[in-house]
Amino acid sequence: QVQLVESGGGLVQPGGSLRLSCAASGSIFSINAMGWYRQAPGKQRELVAVITSGGSTNYADSVKGRFTISRDNAKNTVYLQMNSLKPEDTAVYYCNAPSVEIDIGYLEVWGQGTLVTVSS
Repeated sequence: QVQLVESGGGLVQPGGSLRLSCAASGSIFSINAMGWYRQAPGKQRELVAVITSGGSTNYADSVKGRFTISRDNAKNTVYLQMNSLKPEDTAVYYCNAPSVEIDIGYLEVWGQGTLVTVSS
């Protein structure tokens, strides 16, 4: 069984920083893209950032220049460094791996989510 476990959420003041981590565990052959989504109260889940195994990245316009996604392929871990946080960044952040290779094929995996609250 493959799991994604997030950590690093919490309460931060506007303008502050947080770093989220997401570690994949289980009998994994390979992981291509890994990404972060978020869902604010009353809103749909949206893509925040994604990174391929080769290091190519893509960001939502709302976080460009403030958030940085990175990964450690050897540890099957993806990170999201969030700077200059705004109240509108408040959401549950979910880690996602849409194509995880295991012995019987490929599957999509989601983490359980970690809450980020930006408030004074």
